[in-house]
Amino acid sequence: QVQLVESGGGLVQAGGSLRLSCAASGSIFRIKAMGWYRQAPGKQRELTAIITSGEITNYADSVKGRFTISRDNAKNTVYLQMNNLKAEDTAVYYCLVRSVYDSWGQGTQVTVSS
Repeated sequence: QVQLVESGGGLVQAGGSLRLSCAASGSIFRIKAMGWYRQAPGKQRELTAIITSGEITNYADSVKGRFTISRDNAKNTVYLQMNNLKAEDTAVYYCLVRSVYDSWGQGTQVTVSS
């Protein structure tokens, strides 16, 4: 079983920055990818950014140029640097670790005030 601990969410004004972290521990085998999804009120969970074991990244169009995903393989940790935040970025952000199966974090709230 994989345990994920997320941190870094909070309240920020539009134009500000936040950095999310997600540390994985437990039965981790062959991590294929790590990433972040988000879910805004009344909307479906959507991909925000993902990074593969080969360091290939993919971003939602809405965050390209503002968010940067990175990972520290030695620490089994994935980061999401979010700059120039907008009100529409307000959501619960969930960490994903993809190995033999998908593991999800508990979610961290990001609120951007306009």
